[in-house]
Amino acid sequence: MILKIENLSKTYDNGVKALNNVSLTIQQGMFGLLGPNGAGKSSLMRTIATLQEPDSGSVLLGDIDVVNQKMELRKNLGYLPQEFGVYPKVSATELLNHLAVLKGYTNANERKELVEVLLHRVNLFEHRKKAVSSYSGGMRQRFGIAQCLIGNPKLIIVDEPTAGLDPGERNRFYNLLAEIGEQVIVILSTHIVEDVSELCSNMAIIDKGEVLYTGSPENGLLLVKDKIWEKRTEKSELIQLQKLLPVISTKLVSGQPLVHVFKEENPQMGFEKVNPNLEDLFFAKIKGLI
Repeated sequence: MILKIENLSKTYDNGVKALNNVSLTIQQGMFGLLGPNGAGKSSLMRTIATLQEPDSGSVLLGDIDVVNQKMELRKNLGYLPQEFGVYPKVSATELLNHLAVLKGYTNANERKELVEVLLHRVNLFEHRKKAVSSYSGGMRQRFGIAQCLIGNPKLIIVDEPTAGLDPGERNRFYNLLAEIGEQVIVILSTHIVEDVSELCSNMAIIDKGEVLYTGSPENGLLLVKDKIWEKRTEKSELIQLQKLLPVISTKLVSGQPLVHVFKEENPQMGFEKVNPNLEDLFFAKIKGLI
């Protein structure tokens, strides 16, 4: 199964061009869609999920024309948005059962078995009688994955899934997504670089509605190999460095700025060459340096 997006564009009524001629080919496995807030990631996800129509372009999931066969796509889709609401006093078992009915599972025994299998898979069976509204953030996200899996979808979309999760819940969520990604297309939309570097074999970087890079993280790192230089500096020197050099990122380490510069040759001034990471590729692309 392949998801093929061609020349997709979307401009909202307020004039914001959310998608600008986006083309991507996404195969089975984990695919990371990386970009800053407001880059167009959610607009692309909503379009693929048939929650809004593009102004132009096409989306094909196998033989399904997503734009013109919305109901057919929805039968094959699992979608976990960044925010999803639940009924305040409804248990996980009851809510999954209700969602299974909406997905077409009319046989009560079949639904019961399905719900139990899903709750076991996301490690929530022991909490099945608790209201989903009382779950922690990580538990709610795992419940969100359970509802995504109803109907054996061929495409799963998760939008900013690890925002706000503690490290333990984040790792559990990673493991669950990686397992699911062995069998279907999973699109992970995020602004968290680590999510993509740890999970995805292929990725795209998007900003201002345009695709800036598509390929494997490894091939992306070749674009910045031997071009990333690092230095710890004083806060008082930081502004001057930003004026003199193509600084792509700064972060405080033990209260002192750690500066990364993208440059072909050694910028001198105490900088040392370092092995690049996906964050360096991300910032270099966003800043238009490559």
